[in-house]
This record gives sequence, structure tokens and C-alpha cells, in this order.
Amino acid sequence: MGIGDMFTRSMASDASRPPGAPRPHKMKAILVVLAAVLATVAAVVGTTYWLNRPVHLRIAVGPPYSDDVKVIQSIAQIFSRDRRYIRLRPIITDGTSSSAASLNAGTTDLAVVRGDIPLPKDAQAIASIRKNFAVLWALNGSSKKGTIKKIEQLAGKRIGVIGRTQANVNLLKVILTQSGVDADKVQVVQFTTTGFADAIKNEKLDAFLAVGPLNSKITADAIAATTKGGKEATFLSVETADAIAQKYPVYESGEIPAGAFGAKPARPDDKIDTITFAHHIVARKSLSEVTAGALTRQLFSVRQTIQSEFPQTAKLETPDTDKDAAIPAHPGAAAYVDGEEKTFLDRYSDYIWGSLMVLSALGSAGAWFASYWRKDERVTNSNLRERLLEMLTASRKSDSIDELDAMQAEADVIMRDTLHCFEDGAIEEGSLTAFSIALEQFHNAVADRKAFLLEMTSNHARPPRSHVA
Repeated sequence: MGIGDMFTRSMASDASRPPGAPRPHKMKAILVVLAAVLATVAAVVGTTYWLNRPVHLRIAVGPPYSDDVKVIQSIAQIFSRDRRYIRLRPIITDGTSSSAASLNAGTTDLAVVRGDIPLPKDAQAIASIRKNFAVLWALNGSSKKGTIKKIEQLAGKRIGVIGRTQANVNLLKVILTQSGVDADKVQVVQFTTTGFADAIKNEKLDAFLAVGPLNSKITADAIAATTKGGKEATFLSVETADAIAQKYPVYESGEIPAGAFGAKPARPDDKIDTITFAHHIVARKSLSEVTAGALTRQLFSVRQTIQSEFPQTAKLETPDTDKDAAIPAHPGAAAYVDGEEKTFLDRYSDYIWGSLMVLSALGSAGAWFASYWRKDERVTNSNLRERLLEMLTASRKSDSIDELDAMQAEADVIMRDTLHCFEDGAIEEGSLTAFSIALEQFHNAVADRKAFLLEMTSNHARPPRSHVA
């Protein structure tokens, strides 16, 4: 196809295009820009949703209908109602041992466990939800040899343990052994936490062990049931509490104040030493630090509400962040407790810089593609410029004004297309300057040639002068 045909097609295309309609290359540029804007918006919306989407965590807790279950269910409801970042889904188990097994098997993300039971090796503490006190008491006159006043006198006796969990029996054995009593020579009878008063009617027991919060209703009801009928309880002090705490890090030495279980008469009538341990919310070590930190923050933001709702069973406390803690704190929880939580930039700075690098690479690639798409326009414009230079030479030799007018009209089309290419970025300012120089030279050449042809025509049309002799 010749240069003239190319101009003819370009002019026909321009003529068929409705007034005000964008040129095809402009439509292509608009679509590219629109696609880039939509992709950016989609990326921003997707990233925002991904960073703020709710995280659902399964938490094992048991046994059914226990205070722990009620506390966790209440926390889960608050998180869901307030549309918090972390949401909890309680999974009810048979007890804390089953909850620990569930966490170890990976079927749950969190578990509520007693601090004195075997835990998965990678279990780490998020928070403690309550502190338990071991309460030992004997009944006056229960021994033929006299009143039991010390734990050492429990050798050969029958002890009632409230609660069916084996962990309570293990706790009793620890206390007895550390106090010098052979645990194998003590008969243990276990009871459920419900129907305790009826269960002990036909039992001849010398002492009892209850485990729970200091203001536990179960412990208070058990003491009241065993002292019914005028019997008096003698509370037994665990004098080896410090030694037990040293030997078993899961335990701590504690103190039960006078009157903790009744004022008239005062039960106990004086403070007594005992051992304590906590119920913990634990997570696997693999849980994200961000998630663990957010969960800890949310838990303590509702602490006052939960403790007001469950004053006897809930006492949320931060985990022990010491390196030698019996249950190490999860790094995310420890960061919250120690005030070292990472900010958004700290957590995502690597991703941000990586994204900027990717965007830079995409920008370079986009610029290359844009340049590639405009290659045809640059080639066409280069041909048009060559055509202009050809017409510049031809105009100086033309013998027809009509031909010069046709070339000038063609030069106008070339000028329009060149300006469009410049607007679209297909050519640079230097190329436009060179074109302007060539166009100016062409117009000057046409003007000079037209003037010459008109003068020649005028000379031929003038009659010859007459000569007088």
C-alpha cells in the first residue's frame, strides 16, 4: 500500500468517525487506564478486607454446664455482638484433660485447662480465667484418737474429694506426700459437684478436699453440708505449700483468709496456708502472634464485664511472662502484657516495601507495553514525516497550483495526525519540533512555488509591446 493510499484511508477513517468521538488509540488508552484504576481499587478493597476480616478460633472447654463453659460462652457472645476481630467458637468437652487432648490433636485452636494437668508441649498461655485454692478440712470427733488438726494425722483415714476429675486426686496425693503421709494408705472417695449433701449421708469420712475459687459456691456448700447437725470443721493448713511450689512449678503457695467460708462461726477462724493453681486459656505455639495479641487485648477489654457477671468464678489475669514460667506465655500475649505489640508498619513493612517494588516493576512493564502499543503510531508518524519531506522536494519542482494545493491539504492531515500522536505520547517533543521545522519549510516552499507559477502565468498572458520606428 502506497503512502497516498495510507493518507486516503486515514482521512476516510476520520471522516466516518462521529464528531467528538475519541480516536481508536485514545479509546485503547482510556481502557488501559480504567483497567488499572479498577485493579488498584480491587487490590485496596481486597487488602482491607483481608486485614480486617474476623478470625474465628475454636476453644475447647468443659465439662458441660461448668462455670468455665458459662464464662467462655459469655465471652464468645460479647465478641460476636461487638463484631470484634477475634471470634470464639466454644467446643464443649468432658473436662480440662479432654480439652488439652483436643488442643494437642489440632482439632481446636485454644483450650481452657487446669495448670496442673499434663499439657501439650507447644501449649502457651494467653490468659488465666480463675485461680483455684485447695481447701482441706476435717470434722471434729471423726477420729477415735481425737480431733484432726494437721495433715500428718490423715494417714489411714478416709478422705472425700469433691469433683470427679483425677486431677483433684493427684493434687491430694501431692499434698499428702509432701506432708509425710503415705498416699497409698489413705482411702479416697470421689463425689460429683452436684448432689453432694445426699451422697455423703451414708459415708463415714474423716476429711474433705475441695478445689475452686476462694469464693466458690461449690466449696461453701460442701463445707455447710459436712458440718450440718452441729459438727465443726477444722481447716488444715498446708504447711509445706512453699516446698510444693518449689518442687512443682504449676503450683503456687497461697493463703485463705479468716472467715472466707462464713463469718458466724468464722470459717476458718484464722488464716491458713494452702496451694493454688490457675485455669488457663492456652493456644498452640503456631498461633499467629498478631492473632494471639488481638485475642489477649480483647479478653482484657471485657474483663470488668465478665467479672461482674461471674464474680465467684471469673478472675481474668495476664499470663506469667517470665522465661521460667511453668506455662510459657504466647509471644503475642506477652507482647501485649509487656507493651511491646508491633504496630501496623512494624508487622507489614516488609510487605509494603515488597509491594512498592512490585508496583514499580509493574509500572515499568506497563510503560513498556504502552510504548509497544504505540509502536504502530510511531512508525506511521515516521512515514508521514518522510512523506512531508518528499512533498517538500516535489513542491519546488511542481508546475501545477492544483497539485500544490493537494499537497498542502495532505500536509494538513499529516499535521493533525502528528499532533494526535504527540498528545497520546507516541512521539516526544523533539520529534514534534523536527516536524514543525519540516512543515514550515514545506509551507514556505509551496508559497514560493505558487508565487513563481503565478508570475510565469502572468507573463505569458501579457500582450507583446509594439515598437515605433
